[in-house]
Amino acid sequence: MGKPSNGNIETGKLAKDPLVDGDCKNGVDGGVGGTGEEVSLAMTTLGQIKAASRKPGHCLDLAESDQRETWSGKVDFLLSVIGFAVDLANVWRFPYLCYKNGGGAFLVPYCVMLLVGGIPLFYMELALGQFNRKGAITCWGRLVPLFKGIGYAVVLIAFYVDFYYNVIIAWSLRFFFASFTSQLPWTLCDNSWNTILCKPFEFGGPNKTAVAATVASVNGTFANTSIALSNETVKFASAASEYFNRYILELDKSAGLHDLGTIKWDMALCLLAVYLICYFSLWKGISTSGKVVWFTALFPYAVLLILLVRGITLPGSADGIKYYLSPRFDMIEKPEVWVDAATQVFFSLGPGFGVLLAYASYNKYHNNVYKDAILTSCINSATSFVAGFVIFSVLGYMAHASGQDIEDVATEGPGLVFVVYPAAIATMPGSIFWALIFFMMLLTLGLDSSFGGSEAIITALSDEFPKIGRNREIFVAGLFTLYFFVGLASCTQGGFYFFQLLDRYAAGYSILIAVLFEAIAVSWIYGTKRFCDDIRDMIGFAPGIYWRVCWKFVAPLFLLFIIIYGLIGYEPLSYEDYVYPTWANVLGWCIAGSSMIMIPLMAFYKLLVTPGTLRQRFVILTTPWRDQQMSVNGVMVEPAQVRLTNSDEGEEV
Repeated sequence: MGKPSNGNIETGKLAKDPLVDGDCKNGVDGGVGGTGEEVSLAMTTLGQIKAASRKPGHCLDLAESDQRETWSGKVDFLLSVIGFAVDLANVWRFPYLCYKNGGGAFLVPYCVMLLVGGIPLFYMELALGQFNRKGAITCWGRLVPLFKGIGYAVVLIAFYVDFYYNVIIAWSLRFFFASFTSQLPWTLCDNSWNTILCKPFEFGGPNKTAVAATVASVNGTFANTSIALSNETVKFASAASEYFNRYILELDKSAGLHDLGTIKWDMALCLLAVYLICYFSLWKGISTSGKVVWFTALFPYAVLLILLVRGITLPGSADGIKYYLSPRFDMIEKPEVWVDAATQVFFSLGPGFGVLLAYASYNKYHNNVYKDAILTSCINSATSFVAGFVIFSVLGYMAHASGQDIEDVATEGPGLVFVVYPAAIATMPGSIFWALIFFMMLLTLGLDSSFGGSEAIITALSDEFPKIGRNREIFVAGLFTLYFFVGLASCTQGGFYFFQLLDRYAAGYSILIAVLFEAIAVSWIYGTKRFCDDIRDMIGFAPGIYWRVCWKFVAPLFLLFIIIYGLIGYEPLSYEDYVYPTWANVLGWCIAGSSMIMIPLMAFYKLLVTPGTLRQRFVILTTPWRDQQMSVNGVMVEPAQVRLTNSDEGEEV
């Protein structure tokens, strides 16, 4: 850090000031841009500068106010983003959607939605986080003060999602522990939880007395087989289905959401173990989580590769892959196929949860965020595609072994990974090994996505309320303790009904609306041109016309398309034969609305407390934080005119 040359600030570059440098030797390094003194001076409010200048002999040590930890290595960041984006939905949802919506033809609407909506929104959020170097609340408060509520909304959504998402990880951990046995417990029908209608995996084979045999997969449960014998129909259930529904969940002991029953302490202990893992991975910030993801993000790829090799060597696997990829181009004429493609792209990449903002905020200012966005989003989509081969090669094997058609065993959701796939694994030689690595894969897939959601909350609140950041370990402990006690509701005998309620309403329409406001705020209020200038200042070149058009026009339409079509096709929540009561759906909409209302609520509050006429208030609240004038040693400048690099080309620092 060099000595100051003079006390002035010039347009185009920031000169060092004795107030900042002087005897201070611990200025900010790796801040928003340029040297530590320059960055701190550019990003400090008028009040901070004046307050410091009034203290004789006081050095304006802005390292205290704007110092920020950065990733110890570029790979830590990439693995964290990939780990967040690649989650359980890549395994249990995309392959089924591809099969259901036209096989290989589904890749056409999927790629279109990826290019015009998914990647542009993904890139936008990473760039916003890296440029502003703050979490969601502070970032949106600086970008468009009127829409600071977007930050609170996404934090609240991430908060709700963590209530139930970790329960899925706990299920995976419970299955993992159950696999340490001489025989997998979901293979037989002589256990205490089984009924007389339980049948092992091979029950679907040829039966001379059976007039018809079908497998019903309702909402993700490979459960029921109806065999018509004479004039009667006997409803059978697979051993794997009864293990999940009657032993792990104990749904048979609950009448619905109003009857949660007792807590299953085996599941509660698994949930506690999950939160302990999360705590010790996140309590010190990215310095610890950035190392943990080296395992949690890479291990699933090793397992997917092993399962792929094993899957394609099974009898019947070729038929499964054929069903997965055989193109049916007539399907892409249906609007619901495009909705499925858009929804899968959006929720798979995960813009709007505040995670990408939080992770990118720890990048160095001149990191090439453009390459990162393209690389990580493509890896995410490629993972989904490869996972389809892993899933459908085994489904083909199941159909071959049981004498069923593939469409009779194909399903999605928890039923795929906790019923169908385990049932198939149990019939393979070395089934214990396959079960252990499969459930460990599910565990790691869920963990790094959970890390992302929690880090989004922690970073956002720490940046907005610095006292939280100074007591991070205590705050994270309190946060996860709250999560655990709320999560106990999902560990009850009727907990799955509570889980389904949160899964449906916590982050459905609310996250879509929040991201719609994000796109509008960036493109139409902050300004696409200004945003592109910010990116050019970071990486040395501005986004082209393609990105500008997507951000300003196509991405908002992409989001509106999903929202409107979803509302048109809305149906009250149900699970198999259980229809949720009206009060449960009202509760769900209240949960969704509690996050969405933060946007207009904060806007109203800002308008209320901002001085001036109504027009003046709108002008102030739609003016970015950096555009407010600063006074330094009597010189007035417009920070908007001050670029943070001295050349046209950005460089990595």
